[in-house]
Amino acid sequence: MMTALVVLAGAIMTVAAVFAVEAKKILDSVIAMSVVSLVSVFLFIAMRAPDVAITEASVGAGLVTAVFLVALFRMKGGDEE
Repeated sequence: MMTALVVLAGAIMTVAAVFAVEAKKILDSVIAMSVVSLVSVFLFIAMRAPDVAITEASVGAGLVTAVFLVALFRMKGGDEE
């Protein structure tokens, strides 16, 4: 059961990472990368590494996403012209 969840999480991370690279809008890429980071938190919990999961949740999924969004909105919406 746990192996199936890990494989599913890896597949979700792979799809989200490819989507982040291929997305037309920068906002979609930022959201996809935050999904990758959030799924990695669940993988760290499954691997019984709660300290790494807390760090990834606060820095990777939280702070980095917030910095990307602030930078994106300071660039006048991030719409490519």
